[in-house]
Amino acid sequence: VLPSPEGPVPSVSITEIRQYLRTHSIPFHDGYSCLHTPSLFTGGHPDQPPAAAAGAPYTLFIDKTTGSFLCTATLAEGTWQDFQANVELQHRGIPPARSEETEEDLRQASEDARCIWDRALPLWELLDEDETNKTKAMFGISQVSNATLKRFGVRYLRTAKSLVFPWFSPRNATLKGLKLVRVEKKGDTIAYVEETLPRFDSYHNLFGLPLIGCRDTELVLTGWELDTLALHQAAGVPSLALPRGATCLPPALLPYLEQFKRITLWLGEDLRSWEAAKLFARKLSLKRCSLVRPGNLQPRPLEALNQGLNFTKILRAALPASHKSIISFRQLREEVFGELANTEQVAGIKWMRFPELNKLLKGHRRGELTVFTGPTGSGKTTFISEYALDLCMQGVCTLWGSFEINNIRLAKIMLTQFAGRRLEDQLELYDEWADRFEDLPLYFMTFHGQQNIKTVIETMQHAVYMYDITHVIIDNLQFMMGHEHLSGDR
Repeated sequence: VLPSPEGPVPSVSITEIRQYLRTHSIPFHDGYSCLHTPSLFTGGHPDQPPAAAAGAPYTLFIDKTTGSFLCTATLAEGTWQDFQANVELQHRGIPPARSEETEEDLRQASEDARCIWDRALPLWELLDEDETNKTKAMFGISQVSNATLKRFGVRYLRTAKSLVFPWFSPRNATLKGLKLVRVEKKGDTIAYVEETLPRFDSYHNLFGLPLIGCRDTELVLTGWELDTLALHQAAGVPSLALPRGATCLPPALLPYLEQFKRITLWLGEDLRSWEAAKLFARKLSLKRCSLVRPGNLQPRPLEALNQGLNFTKILRAALPASHKSIISFRQLREEVFGELANTEQVAGIKWMRFPELNKLLKGHRRGELTVFTGPTGSGKTTFISEYALDLCMQGVCTLWGSFEINNIRLAKIMLTQFAGRRLEDQLELYDEWADRFEDLPLYFMTFHGQQNIKTVIETMQHAVYMYDITHVIIDNLQFMMGHEHLSGDR
């Protein structure tokens, strides 16, 4: 839930962060999306000024946008306020504090992951070659060699017919979590269903990270573990997969991407992946990013491997993410062709439950405002929660601002719509549906009644950066603005 109940996250500017570090004699250098400093958490003597130990490695990263920090050596993390508190404690010779409550949840998740991991078999050690080949064919990875699967430690869980991708700590190679992927056939199409341990908002794994060398400066970022396997095998380039694909790039992962001078984003083959790549490039710093444009000759990496395409050629053709202020049609030519060739996708993400609405609005597109109006009690909230849920179930990251009814009531409505049944009559099913509902990329603002517009906008901006929100709902404008605003400039 955003923001935390104590009120909105106090914002901090990069100038304030730099000033604070200089005042406290903490050395730092400027990275792409973070400032790098020596860690406060890796020991050192109380009588030394904090983090000034000679030659200490710069393992603590401070996010330039939010001020939150992560120490990659000890995995300590927190807000900018936590960082300042730890600096003050160090000045008084008190060792820094650690958060306890989340650690218990994560410890439990890694124990559960360990049980599954021990039951899963390496893919090349199944009963016989025939079973291995059938399994690989089912996931479309017949071209991926056993050596590649072995290198990345991919396993297979027979009971769940799922591939198992491990998340190892980059620090000491302990197992921190897993992702399970299974195939579901729907008519002629096949869909991949994913499940993570721990739950997705704590699952910050960059698949392939333990194989990255400290001297690697170029990287290809993909939206899927199988794409990373294909890239490594076909092009031999360092490659990592984002835990939630093209849905979001959690800021907690940015420190691990700081070492790369050049990052190529090759997220998928549809227009949504292309939009996501442009969004992520802004977080990663446009100057170092290139994007692989989806197209017939440039499908996603796994597909390119199966078709025997030339990876070097595709990577060389990647477009720089940063455009100059003035460009000619020649530079736009490919973009325009893409829009003409993918008219369906350009129209936006279609609603599954509202075919009539698709005729009117074509689909959900970023940067557009839709206003729903009607008298009190006509069902605006009921309809809009169903409308938003439809998109959210298709991976559209959604932020709700419910200023009229409280979040508990709203969540109850949405959960009922999601389950498609009256849960009050079947309480034994509650946990099963609540677990599935929890995995949606859905966030709620905790405001209620009239609010200061500036605070609401700041909370939205924070949510867009943290969770890559692409759909915001305000319900409703009248309650948010209060009645006195409405007489003026509506």
